[in-house]
Amino acid sequence: YIWIGYNMAYSTISKPSLHFNTVLYTGNDQNSRAVTGVGFQPDWVWLKNRSDTYSHQTFDRVRGTAPGALYADLTNTEDTSYPISSFDNDGITLRATSHISQNGNNDNFVLWNWKAANSAGSSNSDGSITSTVSANTTSGFSIVKYTGTGSSATVGHGLGTAPAFYVVKGINKVQDWRIFHQKLGATKSMEINERNPANTTSGNWNDTAPTNSVFSLGTFTAVNESGKNYIAYCFAEKKGFSKFGSYTGNGSTFGPFIYTGFKPAWVMWKKTDTEDWGVSDNKRDISNVMNLKLRPNSNSVES
Repeated sequence: YIWIGYNMAYSTISKPSLHFNTVLYTGNDQNSRAVTGVGFQPDWVWLKNRSDTYSHQTFDRVRGTAPGALYADLTNTEDTSYPISSFDNDGITLRATSHISQNGNNDNFVLWNWKAANSAGSSNSDGSITSTVSANTTSGFSIVKYTGTGSSATVGHGLGTAPAFYVVKGINKVQDWRIFHQKLGATKSMEINERNPANTTSGNWNDTAPTNSVFSLGTFTAVNESGKNYIAYCFAEKKGFSKFGSYTGNGSTFGPFIYTGFKPAWVMWKKTDTEDWGVSDNKRDISNVMNLKLRPNSNSVES
């Protein structure tokens, strides 16, 4: 299994909750609904209706102030049918006529929020492809937008240290979400929107590990078709705040202990064989045992 963990306490980062936070809200069908309580102006938000079978919606400031949704569980291009109105100082505002997938009456919702550079990004020429980057080097998170060339290339990520995990999605390209995880290495990849096992290929990352300044692309159209636009969310490990690891299951009711160095506030995991992804957090489950799971590769309700 691979996993990704985030912390909100006992971190070397002052006030971790100013860089990542989870917010819960109950839908009310209200027009121009403000969702608050994040604690900062988010740059990437991931929204899911926990009560109904609507797709996971993601929005970011680099794609635009009020961008269309990219669906984590689908291969679709950016969908401008259900944008959000704004990224605010303490959360987001949903559009004037909110859809049931974002604000259905009495439905339960979760909003996961990451802070980058509180901007639409700036030009980065570290790689052979010039990218637009919004980077938070304190927490090790950046949003990267670039245009594919169809040839092996590199892209600047702005983190100043090699990312441990990144996920790439075509904005105007029907294709899977492809991930790099340091425990899989640069010869393998997985898809956020699928339950597929890890696959070996050079077409995604060109068999080349990321560096302090760039990540590499092969020639697969999922990450690098000529003229197509892509968004990447990149994460570097920060001691006491984030960790990206792997473990071997033991088949027991009480599974293996996995040392992270902190108490996680958010965990995402995936079996490297065929199985669903899972996400747990400390707002939907406020104490152990954490039983509530959402599946990023599925529009299924919380279970």
